Amino acid sequence: MNASGTLTAAARIVDGTKTYGSGDAAVTALHDINVEFAGAQFTAIMGPSGSGKSTLMHCIAGLDRLTSGDAFIGETRLADLKDKKLTELRRSEVGFIFQSFNLVPTLTAEENINLPLSLGGRNGDREWIDTVIDTVGLRDRLSHRPNELSGGQQQRVAVARALASRPTIIFADEPTGNLDSNSGSEVLAFMRRAVDEFGQTIVMVTHDANAAATADRVLFLNDGEIVHDMAEPTADRILDTMKSIGS
Repeated sequence: MNASGTLTAAARIVDGTKTYGSGDAAVTALHDINVEFAGAQFTAIMGPSGSGKSTLMHCIAGLDRLTSGDAFIGETRLADLKDKKLTELRRSEVGFIFQSFNLVPTLTAEENINLPLSLGGRNGDREWIDTVIDTVGLRDRLSHRPNELSGGQQQRVAVARALASRPTIIFADEPTGNLDSNSGSEVLAFMRRAVDEFGQTIVMVTHDANAAATADRVLFLNDGEIVHDMAEPTADRILDTMKSIGS
């Protein structure tokens, strides 16, 4: 909570604009965005190709910097941080889940899960990490390397890695994009449990209406602007909104 007694957003962007290039070649990927991501909430971000979804996520996560405006993780203003401090913040306060899993092939599942903590010189909360491992059903796969795991198992390792440090917020970029429907449903169920049971905050970019329907809220982007903010989404409502944006 902040000084006024209200809940602090896990992340937010204030008057955020992102422009690539300059002069006649300039492309504005985000136009004056204002958005907050509440703690212990699962938000999906959707929109047509080129709408600014990934740019928005990268700017909130500190992987890219806004051209103007401010991005915050908790109460930390990212523009105030030099590269080293920004890297440390991402390692301790932010979790990432990617479509391509991004596991280190020479490390076991357990070593991959612990990697962000190891890089930060921390042991982490062993009881918490054990809970995460059991929640994602990896107890009997901890000694396996990524090439010995199915795609669904590899993505579960990535989910566990993102949760291991109990970050302020987790960003997931098309986390089910490389998975079959059963494995994708499993991964989404684990992410949903992380929000409901562990109070985790997740922001997911996806093009899949069924995946987005797992979230508490769906933000729709078009041409770098938030054009709709849907609570209690369903796949049908999401598809109808996407059609209206595309028309």
